[in-house]
Amino acid sequence: MTPRLRSAQWYGGDDRDGYIHRAWMRRGLPSDAFSGRRPHIAIANTASDLTPCNAHLKEVASSVRDGVHEAGGIPLDLPVVSLGETLLRPTAMLWRNMAAMATEEMLRGNPVDGVVLLGGCDKTIPSLLMAAASVDLPAVVVPGGPMLTGTFRGKALGCGTDVWRLSEEVRGGTLGRDDFIRSESAMIRSKGHCNTMGTASTMGLLAEALGTVVPGTAGTPAPDSRLLESAHATGRLAVDLVREERTPSTLLTRGSFHNAIVALAAIGGSTNAVVHLLAIAGRLGTELTLDDFDRIGSRVPLLVDLQPAGRFLMDDLHRAGGLLAVLREVRDLLDPEALTVTGRPLVEYLDDARIWDPEVIRGRAAPLRDAAGIAVLRGNLAPDGAIIKPAAASPHLLRHRGRAVVFDSIEDFHARIDAPDLDVDADSVLVLRGCGPKGYPGMPEVSNMPLPKKLLESGVRDMVRVCDGRMSGTAYGTVVLHVAPEAAAGGPLALVRTGDMIELDVAARSLRLDVPDAELASRTPESATTEGYASPTRGWERLYVDHVTQADTGADLDFLLGATGPVVGRESH
Repeated sequence: MTPRLRSAQWYGGDDRDGYIHRAWMRRGLPSDAFSGRRPHIAIANTASDLTPCNAHLKEVASSVRDGVHEAGGIPLDLPVVSLGETLLRPTAMLWRNMAAMATEEMLRGNPVDGVVLLGGCDKTIPSLLMAAASVDLPAVVVPGGPMLTGTFRGKALGCGTDVWRLSEEVRGGTLGRDDFIRSESAMIRSKGHCNTMGTASTMGLLAEALGTVVPGTAGTPAPDSRLLESAHATGRLAVDLVREERTPSTLLTRGSFHNAIVALAAIGGSTNAVVHLLAIAGRLGTELTLDDFDRIGSRVPLLVDLQPAGRFLMDDLHRAGGLLAVLREVRDLLDPEALTVTGRPLVEYLDDARIWDPEVIRGRAAPLRDAAGIAVLRGNLAPDGAIIKPAAASPHLLRHRGRAVVFDSIEDFHARIDAPDLDVDADSVLVLRGCGPKGYPGMPEVSNMPLPKKLLESGVRDMVRVCDGRMSGTAYGTVVLHVAPEAAAGGPLALVRTGDMIELDVAARSLRLDVPDAELASRTPESATTEGYASPTRGWERLYVDHVTQADTGADLDFLLGATGPVVGRESH
């Protein structure tokens, strides 16, 4: 028996309000669209010309519409806030919580019974899942998919990863600037998001591992016709989700997040997934902590040989068997009861999965690395934790002691990093502060600091770097990220001085400032440090700085934690 549809609260009855709601929505819809028997499905679409990785979602939405129609539902386009990682200033992360809040309110305030979420670029899928978790209407994700591999001079280009690599080669004098610029037009070959295992690819795959995507869909390249086929099927499924009352709160259990963390490690996924998964869990009220990423994922083998931790790119992963083939290799580590949007457990989709190219997807017996999941560090420099991605780091730097070279802001860093007289050597630890959620604001992707030019010219290609910000999921290097509390929230990072010794020991999960406790307690931040912190006076930035939580809990707004549900108590007229 079909449950009473939520949309019938708007369209039912013969009073003035029902008349207004129906009359203004007719515009070609048949009368039975308002009968209370046909679910109204919003298509929350982040397509935008200013989010180039998502521009093709207009086409994907058309296939979703066809599927909704076929299943007897009423599809409704709902453009939502779109966040383009490459363009938005000061950082797309500043707007993730706003996009989630706006989408949540539009879903709650409109007469819709369920929603199909269309995202691709880094922050779009996290914001959509945060919104869906908060409003708790039946929801399913269609990831937009990665672009095809571009080539330059016969070699594959990994977008993002090769930007960092090639730009450092220019600064180091081993690549001409003209060749660097020529590679630009070859890097972005087709529609779709980054083709490396950056945040966009990671979050699309993790959305499937969470159970919010039709299994086998995530990772399908954006130009592949099978993406449109999956979008059509997802539109049909959305109608079933409403009829079966299958909501995010019934799917996104602790076991779902367990599976996402296992997947994150096995695919060598982006460190940004940590703050996104924590934020999604926070919207549900599901218990998830920073330590769970280390406890569950740190000893999971890395099986996917993909940039930035390996060699290949996303269309290689798709042809090699995709996420399901990866998860089959670590099936024993997964929660067998965690469900998907189809109503079946994720593990039931692994029986027929196969690895078709063992160079791209390694078998469990021959992993790329034995234990490469994200490691959580603690110590007097990061009392509430920091993270590092060993798979993207230099093994010889995972245990290191070096002299701090401190930068008080990103502007300070850019002004001094290439100065010939900068007192730095290969053993130094570069420290950048003022880049956390409050300090920047928005926790930008600046932690993978470019190395000093004079060291690049001498052949140095990696150094230990420590920051309270984030780095792109396409980036690599021995970078300690998400230091909490951040400097602007009173964290010890604000007290570090150039010349202090910093000790990193990833195996021991330790990050320490070798300064006596008494001396550290006597220090206060320098004026140059505090002057670099954001101090907005109005608008979203002011609201954000006043209410954002720290990275170790997801960098969400404190008043958005916990789900509110779909109920709206009052009429509009």
